[in-house]
Amino acid sequence: MENPRYGDTVLVDFVGRLKNGAVFTTSKKEAPLRFTIGKGEVIPGFEQAVLGMKPGETRTAEIDAKQAFGHHRGELVWEVPREKLPDDKQPREGERLQIRRPQREPFLATVRQVKPEGVVLDANHPLAGEDVVFDIRLVAVD
Repeated sequence: MENPRYGDTVLVDFVGRLKNGAVFTTSKKEAPLRFTIGKGEVIPGFEQAVLGMKPGETRTAEIDAKQAFGHHRGELVWEVPREKLPDDKQPREGERLQIRRPQREPFLATVRQVKPEGVVLDANHPLAGEDVVFDIRLVAVD
């Protein structure tokens, strides 16, 4: 079987961890991940790491923040006044909220700080700004 190329669908097992070794995701508890190379279904650095692998091969890929979940962007952090929050909602730091805005797709934001006058929300990916490491095993190329 040949190495995967752009447009190929692949199956991979993986463990994703931070530089300090903390695991943030794995396919080990479920089925292998299936994705098509070049469709943007996974982070760019992960796609690049799979290119050139042979089925059965294992590789460790160190992926910088730019090729992983992007750099942390300050413009995606903002404060929402208390009166704009639902009356029945008592947000907690670290909680992920689905935000809905008129005429736009909903998105997720993390509560970074709860203040008496409102909350600070962060719409960056939780791993934005982090360099990550993936241990990848190419299971198959479809």
